[in-house]
Amino acid sequence: MDKIVIQGGRKLEGEVEISGSKNAALPIMAASLLSAQSLVLSNVPDLKDIQTLSHLLEGMGVKIKNSFGTWKLQAKEIKDPHAPYDLVRTMRASILVLGPLLARTGRARVSLPGGCAIGARPIDRHLRGFEQMGAHIELQGGYVEAKAKKLKGAQILFEDVTVTGTENMMMAATLAIGTTILGNAAREPEVVDLANVLKQMGAKITGAGTDTITIEGVPLLHDAEYQIMADRIEAGTFLMGVCMTGGELTARGLSAEYLGALIAKLEEVGAHVEIQKEGIFIKAPSVIKNANVVTQPYPGFATDFQAQYMALMTLSSGVSLVTENIFENRYMHIAELARMGADIKLEGKTAIIQGVPHLIGAPVMATDLRAGASLVLAGLAAHGISEIHRVYHIDRGYEHIEKKFRKLGARIKRTKVKY
Repeated sequence: MDKIVIQGGRKLEGEVEISGSKNAALPIMAASLLSAQSLVLSNVPDLKDIQTLSHLLEGMGVKIKNSFGTWKLQAKEIKDPHAPYDLVRTMRASILVLGPLLARTGRARVSLPGGCAIGARPIDRHLRGFEQMGAHIELQGGYVEAKAKKLKGAQILFEDVTVTGTENMMMAATLAIGTTILGNAAREPEVVDLANVLKQMGAKITGAGTDTITIEGVPLLHDAEYQIMADRIEAGTFLMGVCMTGGELTARGLSAEYLGALIAKLEEVGAHVEIQKEGIFIKAPSVIKNANVVTQPYPGFATDFQAQYMALMTLSSGVSLVTENIFENRYMHIAELARMGADIKLEGKTAIIQGVPHLIGAPVMATDLRAGASLVLAGLAAHGISEIHRVYHIDRGYEHIEKKFRKLGARIKRTKVKY
């Protein structure tokens, strides 16, 4: 098992190339199940979750070739529409195979999902949507058993905004009979990225990026080539890291429009941000000002930034409030940040952060993906040495995080845990 060791106190300076988006790549890879022809994807990040989904797809009969971040996936024949517990338990995004399997084969057996322990994240909204499209759903022995002779278009109104639910319904609807309208749909850029590749495969989709998406079913989808969008969460993590450590950075390869809420907040705390042709330039504030955030669905402040932003506010000049509205159990990093000298109190959904002059290096434990990233940022800014354990959480969503920070001047390395 690995750990990340950081000697804090170094400014971050230079340029970082932002990797492909995990949250876009996973549903797009699942979309390969919709066609017998090949789907060629570039800019696919080298992540644990990507490897897990590739193993899951290969078990169903998808042929996969990977060459330096370009993947060719072909589901010429789906031999086994079954997603077993051993793979699904580690990654909630595995549920995204359910829609494509139902649409293509008329049946699916998918284990109830796992992933980060940040809340219930129920899939009942997915299942109700499939039932509206004519599927018969049963839950047996920890599995979703789904059957449908042929999915039919339906008007589906989500009670709450759900990204994976929107993606699952959208994929299923591409091969359904008739027209499907998704109301209160997720507007995230990753949903738009999925819609774009589906349209390249021959799907008829309008409205992606708005709260109403319309899909007109077609008989077949065909081959396509597509470049995965850059990871806005990785980019935001680096921008916040610069604010905590000082220095300046250019994050290259992504569209700044996807980071509007975060950039506005970083400017509020005193950072200087410039949108440039090659990416985003940021210069750290001389004094980090306190500012409140409330997590919301896109285009609001992303829940995937909450832990990193909280780490940033531990070094602010006053008191700030962070309110988590998306997941009910996404504050496990508070106890770990407290080990490093942070002053944080939790009242219901709101964390109250009193800024401190500096953090102190300590051994800490990543409890989920973004919590792990927040601890890396805290370690980079802290006085002394920090050790982050359970880094497999971080590896699920950040491509070679220690190498990228090391290129920016950080003293950070990955080592084996000795027992």
